Amino acid sequence: MFPGSRGKIGIFGIFVCVFFLGRGIFAQFPATNDTSTTGAQSPNTVNCADPVEASSPDCGAQSQYPGTPQTPYSAGSAGSDQSHLPATNSSSPYSDTEQINPQTRNGNPPQQAVLPAEPLTELQKFIASTTGQILPIFGADLFRRVPSTFAPLNLTPVPMDYILGPGDELRIRVWGQVNFQSNLRVDRTGEVFLPQIGPVRIAGLHFSELDGHLRAAIGRIYHNFDLTADVGQIRAIQVYVAGQARRPGVYTVSSLSTLVDTLFASGGPSIEGSLRSIELRRDGAVVTRFDLYDLLIKGDKSKDAKLESGDVIFIPAVGPQAAMVGSVRNPGIYELLPQEPLSSLLADAGGVSSVAAEARVSIERIDEHHDRRAMEVAYDANGLTTATADGDLVRVYSIVPLYQKTVIIRGNTANPGRFAWHAGMHVSDLIPDKSSLITRNYWWQRTLLGLPAPEFEPIQRLGNLRQPTDNQPVNIPPCLLHRGAGSQQAGVQGNQNGSDQNQYPAESPQDQCSPGDQQSQYSSGNPQNPYLSGNQQNQSPTAQQHGGSSALASAEIGSSSRATFPSQRTEVQILAPEIDWNYAVIERLDRETLKTTLVPFDLGRLVLQHDASQDLELEAGDVVSIFSEADIHVPIAEQTKLIHLDGEFVHPGAYTATPGETLRQLVRRAGGLTPNAYLYGSMFTRESTRAVQQARIDEYVQSLSMQIQRSNLALAGSPGASSAALAAGSLAQSSEHDFLDSLRQIRATGRVVLHFQPSSSNLANLPDIALEDGDRLIVPHVPAVVNVVGAVYDQNSFLYTQRQAVGAYLKQAGGPNRIADRSHEFIIRADGEVISREISKGLWGNEFVNLPVNPGDSIVVPEKAFKPSALVGVLDWSQLFSQFALGASALSVIH
Repeated sequence: MFPGSRGKIGIFGIFVCVFFLGRGIFAQFPATNDTSTTGAQSPNTVNCADPVEASSPDCGAQSQYPGTPQTPYSAGSAGSDQSHLPATNSSSPYSDTEQINPQTRNGNPPQQAVLPAEPLTELQKFIASTTGQILPIFGADLFRRVPSTFAPLNLTPVPMDYILGPGDELRIRVWGQVNFQSNLRVDRTGEVFLPQIGPVRIAGLHFSELDGHLRAAIGRIYHNFDLTADVGQIRAIQVYVAGQARRPGVYTVSSLSTLVDTLFASGGPSIEGSLRSIELRRDGAVVTRFDLYDLLIKGDKSKDAKLESGDVIFIPAVGPQAAMVGSVRNPGIYELLPQEPLSSLLADAGGVSSVAAEARVSIERIDEHHDRRAMEVAYDANGLTTATADGDLVRVYSIVPLYQKTVIIRGNTANPGRFAWHAGMHVSDLIPDKSSLITRNYWWQRTLLGLPAPEFEPIQRLGNLRQPTDNQPVNIPPCLLHRGAGSQQAGVQGNQNGSDQNQYPAESPQDQCSPGDQQSQYSSGNPQNPYLSGNQQNQSPTAQQHGGSSALASAEIGSSSRATFPSQRTEVQILAPEIDWNYAVIERLDRETLKTTLVPFDLGRLVLQHDASQDLELEAGDVVSIFSEADIHVPIAEQTKLIHLDGEFVHPGAYTATPGETLRQLVRRAGGLTPNAYLYGSMFTRESTRAVQQARIDEYVQSLSMQIQRSNLALAGSPGASSAALAAGSLAQSSEHDFLDSLRQIRATGRVVLHFQPSSSNLANLPDIALEDGDRLIVPHVPAVVNVVGAVYDQNSFLYTQRQAVGAYLKQAGGPNRIADRSHEFIIRADGEVISREISKGLWGNEFVNLPVNPGDSIVVPEKAFKPSALVGVLDWSQLFSQFALGASALSVIH
């Protein structure tokens, strides 16, 4: 072989391999007639735009609704002309069921999208400026969300008067001397081709005539046969929607569709379109005029007409309109017919409501598009015949809420309300006895006091836990066992395998015990100190924070284990405000002057003493008011005063003070004080004082807030403020806001300071002051410790020793540490008094460490406040001097 031929053979072999490889690749893709890729439509493809072929099975999946717009916003598109299609007779195997669209098979076709809301009309804006209400246009909401169930489905029974035409499918079955069955479609000539028979003209026949017509055609050739014939898929037609429609255009709908069906498919009239004169035009003539008000108000659809191909639905512009407001069932804007009377407009609005005043109707009218005037017509037969006009505003007034021959009793009574008045009626007729003055709320509160206790009360949060894992018992977390002082001993025995509480599954991490739950349930601070909270032991409070109001009695009550169960506390309190027996009043309207006069009477003399002079005669329309102590502040001598005595009393509890009784007398009546009473650490609180204190605190916080705001504004508006100063100011503002928020959370205690000596221990030391309702006196027992807290080496409580001074207790605590602020040390006495080091200066220097200490006192050593270093001040002064130097040099250059 020649040397050059070897290369040619190799090249030829490569081409052969590429050729077969390409065929193998293209063979994997099926041949398609996709018009989207080739640009040409296959001859066998069905033209779904054709009204005759739009209802074919091939087009069934392309349309979800029987009525679909071809050009939704263009009325000029005429679609496909039926006369240009070839006269073919399509047939298919006989089927007793039609091809059902998947969306139609389940009976829940999808709904059309909600049409966008249209803008307000000029009349709506005009009425809104007059009435303050935007009234809807009656009937407009009917087409806002159009359900597809208004359009006829493919399986709708064909009526007997249905006219057959090109595009309809006939299902014919013949048996006997001749046998065949087939689904035949009427062609463009109006005929179907029957096997062994020939063409038979069908177009123009009613469905009721189909059976007889086919029998006559087949009977010309065959005898002894029978048949059944019905209509399968019906044809589609094209109609036009024009005028003031929401979506004008050409629509392909079912041949069973009517005027109303197509209105819903097209979105109905726009807000500028008429609902009362919709025309159906055919061949240049008006077939019917449809009034949608008849359908909406009366349910009358008698003027609805079936559509034919080429019909035009024309919606003219809206006619005269009137607004209906007031006491009618359906306020809105209504379209008027020519010379429509007022009675017809009221009927369109659903009639008047049950509270309408059927005396007169107000009409505001625009005269000849020039002026407005108001007129009134009587609500009678003559007045309701008044003709309405375009732009009228009709208002139906409601009745005046006036009670005739009625008296009212209100206030502190068991049955307040309205009662019938009769001549000779007196106050005693409304208040027959004393029990009628006790309110229902009082009895309900009394009923709640007697609720039975549950036989079994489960442990809190036990329902959130789940089954134990590994079939082993586990410990219940202590935080779930807080049911009483000895509840921790009632827990479940732990397992021997050492499983802990974290193995107990919970519903969520929030159900687990938090670290705060593991603390003692009796005190949040040091368990050895029953008088101080944890914040006082772990931090260094200042005298300003205590404010001289932290008494020993309040600390003891707050640290008591019994105070941690508020749901188990039983308190005696007044369930409802008591009756004011001295004053009640009758409000009476003078019919002549229309002024209200007050006629007072003594309720106690009327009800309790049956004094006839106080049993006043009532007139129609009178209002009798019964007051309580919550309504009118009665004299203190007549008030029911509930006083609480807590702590070291022989008989502590709640007492009702008699008129004129003082604090000392009440304590004597309670058995006096116990030998362990510590009057020096007692606390006396009063509700009226607490209200005044809280008002002063709120005023102070408000004043401080305004001062801070003014200082911030001054800093921000200062032209010489540096960026560093502004940044520091913004940081300080956030801290100031937090500080103000904490101040707003402060609540007054209502404490009244009673001056006692540490040695006070008998009734003679109690002040002889008058009592008020809500007063509370708390007397603790004599404590055995003195507390030392703050910046010391050992914050603790130490046993009280007589004649031992402040310095001795500080020495027991290790003395002040290196961050202690010795110049601001202070003592919080058991009675709440604060003594600072600054006011303890004597002749021989500061005597603070030599001050005597009483049982229950607390010695506080605060920490030093951090101050800016000296370097910061040097830098600020150097910057100021440099600015002065630059200014002086600039002046010298200028001169």
